[in-house]
Amino acid sequence: MARITPSPAANEVYRLPPPLFDARCRACWVVAGIIALVVASFWSLDLQWARFLSLESLRRMGRFAAELATPALEPAFLRQLLPAVLETMAMSVVGTLLAVAAALLLALPASKLHAGDPARWRAPTRLVLNALRSVPELMWAALLLIAAGLGPLAGTLALAAHTAGVLGRLFAEAIENAPQGPAFALRVRGVPEGRVFLHATLPQVLPQLVSYTLYRWENNIRAAAILGVVGAGGLGQMLAFHLGLFQMAETGSVLAAMIVLVGMVDGASYAARRAMAR
Repeated sequence: MARITPSPAANEVYRLPPPLFDARCRACWVVAGIIALVVASFWSLDLQWARFLSLESLRRMGRFAAELATPALEPAFLRQLLPAVLETMAMSVVGTLLAVAAALLLALPASKLHAGDPARWRAPTRLVLNALRSVPELMWAALLLIAAGLGPLAGTLALAAHTAGVLGRLFAEAIENAPQGPAFALRVRGVPEGRVFLHATLPQVLPQLVSYTLYRWENNIRAAAILGVVGAGGLGQMLAFHLGLFQMAETGSVLAAMIVLVGMVDGASYAARRAMAR
């Protein structure tokens, strides 16, 4: 009589799914802490939802939006608007390029290139990057206006200072997380560290660095428009002027120019990302 051997599946032990919350699970405690923080935030803020959603508030917002939806299209005003658009674009481009140069210089000492790298300047350099990006662009512009005066120079330098802190941290993280195989192969052959970075690390992280730069360029378009509110030139300065005089038609034209400019930059950066991915 043939002996029947049980299949391996018959010997498997079927376990119940783990409980939703386990006291020994660190991730569970982190999620619970985040939920508690969100609940405490809603409880501590005076969010007047009933007033915000009232019929009178909705009517006022609708009237305000209708006034903005009829932009001023007079040729004389458009001749003033075009230089402001170009100035805002130039501020974002120059500020981003200056930030990329500074971020690359700061990212190298702020990163640990390999396991044996002492990285003596990593902590102080990251402290500098934290300070640069912790100060908002508006505060940088307010500080630089004292030295540079009113105009696009203060806005451009403010964009460069804040963006250098953001890109420097992102660049340093990308360099540290790059695969170590190619760099290790060159390092064991006695290749100097500078050439190892240029020929092994940089080619691997370059698409990521370009992607970060394009993303921050998009953000700087919006930030350059905002910086004009404090007198840093460009569309923001026109926005502050016409909005302060309650000239809604001119304000709508400035907002429309901002939307078109951001859309153009977004399309250009998307095309550049697609070209790099091929």
